[in-house]
Amino acid sequence: MCDTCGCNITPGNLRFAYKPLNGTTAVAVLKNLLARNDDQATHNRYHFDQHRILTINLMSSPGSGKTALLEATIDALHHEYRIGVIEGDLDTENDAMRIRAKGVPAHQIITGSACHLDAHMVHDALHQFPLSGLDILFIENVGNLVCPASFDLGQHRNVVLLSVTEGDDKPSKYPVIFRAADLVLFTKSDLLPVLDDFSPERAEENLRNLASSAPVIQLSARHALGLQPWLDWLRGQLVIQRSQVDQGESIRPRIQHDGAHFPEVSI
Repeated sequence: MCDTCGCNITPGNLRFAYKPLNGTTAVAVLKNLLARNDDQATHNRYHFDQHRILTINLMSSPGSGKTALLEATIDALHHEYRIGVIEGDLDTENDAMRIRAKGVPAHQIITGSACHLDAHMVHDALHQFPLSGLDILFIENVGNLVCPASFDLGQHRNVVLLSVTEGDDKPSKYPVIFRAADLVLFTKSDLLPVLDDFSPERAEENLRNLASSAPVIQLSARHALGLQPWLDWLRGQLVIQRSQVDQGESIRPRIQHDGAHFPEVSI
C-alpha cells in the first residue's frame, strides 16, 4: 500500500487522520487509520451477519469486467436471491445506473481522489441502503490492483478479476491483491482465441507461485460462458456464511497490511 501519495486518507476516514506532531511518525498515523478501519469493518460485518447477508468484495484493474459480471450474475440469480450492490468509483454514477437498470438496489460511493474504498465509506453507504431482505451484497471496489487489498470493508470474501487482455503475469506483478483473493476469475475468456499473449495455465501457475490456493474460474460475462461454476461458488459461499452465523461466528476475508499476509480466521 502506498504511504506517500495520500491514498490511505479517504473521505471516509479523514476525521481520523492527523498531522504527525511531537515525534509521531507517518507510520504511526497510518497504523492508526488501519486500526480504525479494521474496527469499522468488524462493525460492518456484524450488520451483514445480523441480516444473514453474504458480502463479496470485487477487486480488479479498471475495465476487467466487474460491472458486466454483476449484470450477468443478476440476470442469472434474480429469481433465486435478492442482490444489492455498492459501487465505488472516483467519479460518476455510471456503474450504479447500469445495476439499477437491472432492478437491483445500487448505491454509488464517489471517492474523489481515493483509489480504493474503506470501511468508513461502506458504513456511510449502509445508512442509505436497504440491507433488510438481501441475500448477497456485492461491493465493487475502485479499479486498482494495489490498494484495495489492504482495506477490510466488512466483507466475507474477496474475488479478484483478471481480464485475459491484461497479461498472464499480473499475479506476479501484483502479489498483494492476488494473495488476498478467495477466488480468482479470468474474465473476457471469449477473447482467448484471438490473443496469443495470455495463457490461462501460466496465469494460474503465477498465482500458485504466491502460495495461493484460491480456486480459478475462466468465464465471459458478455457471452455467458463459464458462468455456472461462478454461480455455484456463490451459492456455496452463502450456505457456508449462514452456517457460520448460526454457529455464532463470521467469515473474515484475507487482508494484507503493508505486505504482510493475514490469514483467514473466524471471530
